[in-house]
Amino acid sequence: MRDREGRDAHELRVRDDDRAAGDPADALPRVRDPALPVLRHRDGYHHLLPLVRDLARARAQRLSTEPRGGGRIVESQGKRFRQRLKTEPFLFTGGVYSPLDAQIAERVGLTSVYLSGYSMALANGWPDMGFLTQTEVTRTAHMVASAVSIPVIADADDGYGNALSTIRTVQEYVKTGVAGIHLEDQRFPKRCGHIAGKTIVPLEEAVGKYRAAIDTRNRLDPDFVIIARTDAYGAVGGSLEEAVRRGRAYADAGVDLVWCELSSAAREPAIAFARAMRESHPGLPLAFNYSSSFRWHADPAPLTFEELGALGYRYIFITLFAAHAGTFAVWNAMEELVRDREQAQWRLEKTKVGHPTESHHVMARVAHFQELERRYVPGTAERIRASAGYDDHRPH
Repeated sequence: MRDREGRDAHELRVRDDDRAAGDPADALPRVRDPALPVLRHRDGYHHLLPLVRDLARARAQRLSTEPRGGGRIVESQGKRFRQRLKTEPFLFTGGVYSPLDAQIAERVGLTSVYLSGYSMALANGWPDMGFLTQTEVTRTAHMVASAVSIPVIADADDGYGNALSTIRTVQEYVKTGVAGIHLEDQRFPKRCGHIAGKTIVPLEEAVGKYRAAIDTRNRLDPDFVIIARTDAYGAVGGSLEEAVRRGRAYADAGVDLVWCELSSAAREPAIAFARAMRESHPGLPLAFNYSSSFRWHADPAPLTFEELGALGYRYIFITLFAAHAGTFAVWNAMEELVRDREQAQWRLEKTKVGHPTESHHVMARVAHFQELERRYVPGTAERIRASAGYDDHRPH
């Protein structure tokens, strides 16, 4: 380890005055967290110190559940999600499709993450029409849940088959560490609720799948959240009345939240469904897809999150928020690259100066893993000093 004497006054470390009451890091030993790179003003990234500090504090929060006697204690993210659902008027978030998106969502202050099925399909070059397998989506769910300390609600499509398939789907999702999933009542192969051609399974079959999911959840992790989504409103032969009938049946089966997939940004169906569900199940929280398929800004009186929360929609998510933000930014940047060549890169660099995403090395926590290398891999310190590139003293 390097001598601590002579370090720059601006070295980032966990200070005693930061250990406020209730801080999750209080239980940790008073040493510099290895997630904190030693950044100095001359590095050129000193303005990113707050970002690094927050990343390290999030890591400390996760580590605070580790007893010194060994054996990691993992708090159920479903329990954390349920607690927030009880104590806050409503929760809202944006859909993500990668661990990096989820980390950014956590960094900017969102308290939960929605893992979007359409976004995952789109990121893999497919439409949301049942192309991705259970194995593919649970692998992504595991990576996303492992990357953040906030609860993740994941899209589990139709359970990838019948009730027996749904049992395995719940088992696999519980293993990923997500807080919960939503399951829909579409007939396989399912599709995005806003792509024409969807059909739904009979009510009795759907109820059986939800009961199978709940029984499996209760055996593995009682706090794991099961959200029932009905596509009855916009399916072949569907109606609001059928959506309400199914929502009530799914609630009776024991799901934690009910979601009716609507077909437009119109206020009336959302209000009517919420009121009908409140009549029969007044304490049941509802979920709402503030869908990226709709043009909310063009509606004469678009629903707000506050209005939805007052109606009983306690969990609100914009399904493809990260995908739309990301594709918009990448498209524009690539167009500039075609047009302006190297100047597009120069302009991007200038634009990002001082922004939390300026350094991909900092975003990836390279310094943290180099510190682990120094701790566990012999000769690492000498190898890093003798080679060019980024470390916690050099930006490049």
